[in-house]
Amino acid sequence: MTGTPWPVQAGPDAVAEQGRVCALAVRGVRDLQDVTAAHPELFDAAPFDPALLSSVATVVAFIAPWHTAAELRITTRTVLWVFAADWQVDYLARSADDVRQVVTDCLAVADGAAPPPGRHLARLLADLRDELETVPAFARLRPIWRDELARMLAAAAREWDWKNLPTDPTTGRRLPDLDRYLENADNSGSSFVNVTHWIATGDERTLALLTDLLDAGRGVQRVLRLVNDLATQDRDAEWGDLNALQLVDDPARVHSRLAELTARSRGDLAVLAERCPRQAEYLHRQISFTGGFYELSDFWGDRGE
Repeated sequence: MTGTPWPVQAGPDAVAEQGRVCALAVRGVRDLQDVTAAHPELFDAAPFDPALLSSVATVVAFIAPWHTAAELRITTRTVLWVFAADWQVDYLARSADDVRQVVTDCLAVADGAAPPPGRHLARLLADLRDELETVPAFARLRPIWRDELARMLAAAAREWDWKNLPTDPTTGRRLPDLDRYLENADNSGSSFVNVTHWIATGDERTLALLTDLLDAGRGVQRVLRLVNDLATQDRDAEWGDLNALQLVDDPARVHSRLAELTARSRGDLAVLAERCPRQAEYLHRQISFTGGFYELSDFWGDRGE
């Protein structure tokens, strides 16, 4: 693995290093500005404001600060693509057929097809795919990347059904219980971002442990899902998003589950660190950064409606 040695001893305290990471984020923002300029139809909604681009670049810089801006380029762009996919499915899709079309277009691109005309989300995914094809490891790991994409899209479609379809007459339920909701956390796109990041930047040891890393990352993904939900309850209610707090009678159940899942993930990562310390640290930093970030802010901008 290339990149800046970690940690950098740049001063008597952590401030100089934090400055370097912020500069890394600035490089990421400028690259994302190029992406949004190249795909104006995909990012013309009000929530894709400059603060969202800055937040995306910042989270990537802080969870993987040992990399260069060039090495984080695909990761940062993939996070932005996940936000665009979420917007397409959750807010622009008007029917189950619209959702299925998004899924079909994106999986076809993952399999090598050209994006259909006017399918802007698929076009950006094709750009990411083409860039990944320059990475030697992608040829053999492409099926795993494609599987993570399929899991994300299937989970997003499932959540759309939960929010929009009538009550299931066989169960009397429309919304899932908390356990099933957490099983669907792939819709957040975290695991898809992780596999893209590891394929693009990982050394042979990292890639040899990819299955174990994805298992650990899925546990972290459930933690991030609940951290997000606890912080964004009001926005989710306003936008019509599904939130874990809607699925329980007592909010304490969500807090308790978050504490349980966090403790389990921290333990799993401690074991993982014995074999792959850099990537265990990457996943640790996802939990820590997300918890701190959501104390004060949110990624999405105002809908402007």
